[in-house]
Formats: sequence, structure tokens, C-alpha cells
Amino acid sequence: MTKPKILILDNVHPRMKDALAEVFQIDENLTCQIDELMDVLPEYVGVILRSRLSFTREVIDAATDLKFIGRVGAGMESIDVEYAESKGIQCLNSPEGNRDAVAEHAMGMILSLLNHLNTADKEVRKGIWQREANRGRELKHMTVGVVGFGNMGSAFAQRLSGFGCRVLAYDKNKTNYAPEGVKEVKMLDLFEQADLISLHIPLDEANYYLCDEKWFEQFHKPIALINTARGPVVKTSALIQALDNGKVLAAGLDVLEYEETSFEKTKQLTDIPDFLNLAQRDNVLFSPHIAGWTVDSKIKLADYLVEKITVVR
Repeated sequence: MTKPKILILDNVHPRMKDALAEVFQIDENLTCQIDELMDVLPEYVGVILRSRLSFTREVIDAATDLKFIGRVGAGMESIDVEYAESKGIQCLNSPEGNRDAVAEHAMGMILSLLNHLNTADKEVRKGIWQREANRGRELKHMTVGVVGFGNMGSAFAQRLSGFGCRVLAYDKNKTNYAPEGVKEVKMLDLFEQADLISLHIPLDEANYYLCDEKWFEQFHKPIALINTARGPVVKTSALIQALDNGKVLAAGLDVLEYEETSFEKTKQLTDIPDFLNLAQRDNVLFSPHIAGWTVDSKIKLADYLVEKITVVR
């Protein structure tokens, strides 16, 4: 009996291919562009991707026999999920696979910023020994706001539990979700009480530039900001203004609004004045969209998605 065919469009962990090969005939095309993809889509019942290509309405309409689209990752902004599901195509992702990695990365950024570890390391390497200038702050005495309480936000809150800090959570799409040790609040409460904000929300129309000038101005206390979500959630020029006026004391940015859709590249950063402004600041910490990018998460992202595909096939 001929196996149904699926198409893999991005590099995935080999164990994913091995597992799916028991059920499907697998084709790979890691370089095709949209026109070529649309020509071959009618051959396949499933597609697996990361972020290299976007599944718009036009692409989905070309997939006459598609049963599922699987994304190895969490965010689904590159797929028109609502339209795909209206056509009977199931849209699957695997946020369970990298939630621990994102949570730990966010914690690492916080601890580095609060204790000036990145700055202190660079200074000591130059023979500069400054103790008072690098005096840190203890997370235990802070109120931490978690914006978004899905897989990433809840995993991050769990990591915070061992530090003894006060944890407030806001999620516009949920109610009665907060576990013991986390207080469910409104955004207004975060504006009034938070010392630190960590973003764990998807990129959609409502969240694009959520953190703009007005948003930063509403905080009653100076905050530290961590963004391991999506770059365009934070308006870079607004963050610079908030750093300049003291509304933001420090920022940890794993993502930038200048990233390409695939997340593999950015615009030419050295040509962007706002980026160069941030890059000169010791109280801003960067990483290249790797919060969920661990050896362990690569395996788990594959395993969770395989499990879901096996159920829906």
C-alpha cells in the first residue's frame, strides 16, 4: 500500500524523519520558493516547516489534498491558521518542546542584567576591577510581571518560584489560570506594581508594537524588560526613549524587530541608527533569537510535533 506523502521544507531533527517515515513517504525541499511550492503542494497530505516560507491564503488554496501543516516551534504567525482550518487543514505546533529553554534563557538574561555580569566580565578582561559600580540587585525583592501565560510564560513563572519574588501574570485570552504562587492580574496592575516585565506573547495584529511609547509611559516604577517573544512586539524607538527617560533601567532582547521572517537573518544592523543606539548601552543585553534554541529543545520540538501528527493523521 502506498504511503501518503508529506513535504519537509526546513531542517529538522533526524529523529523526526525517522519516526514519520514509518507512516509517510517523506520528501524534502529545503530551498524551494513559493512558486515551486505551490506547484507541488497538491501531491502532499502534510507539510512540515519552521519559518522559511509563509503559508498565506494563496499558498493554502494550492494545497488541494493537505490534511495538516506542522510547525517545528511555537509561533504560528507565518501561517494563516484561521483560513487553513476553515479549509479543513489542521495546524500543529510544538511549544511544549522549547518552553523550558525559553524560560531558562529569560532567567539568564535577568540574572546577568541585575548583577551586571556582561559588563563586569568585559571590564575584568581589560584589567578593570570595579566592585561598587557593579553592585547588583536581588530578584527576591522584586515584583515580576509575566505578560502571556501560555507554555513559555508558565514555564518562566515556574522558574521564578525558587527565587522568592512576587509574580504577577497577565494574559488577555485567559481567566482562572494562575497556579499557586502566581497572582492573576490586569495590565493596569503590572503598570502600577512591576519592577520587571518578561514578554511571552505571540506576534499578531494586536501585539504588533504593543510596547510603544504610551505603554512604557504607564509604568509607575522604572522596570527591566525581557523580550524572548517576537521582535516587533517592542517598538525599538520607544524602548530607546524609555531607556533615556529612566522608565526602563535595563533590557534583555533575544529578538529584534529587524529580523527577517525566517529568523535566520536580520536587516543590516550596522545600518540601523536605533540598533546602534541600543548596542552602545551597557544596560542592554542581546542574543540572536536563541532562547528556545538548545540541543535539548531541538529534540523535544520534533518529538512533540511527531506525537501530534500521529494523532491527527
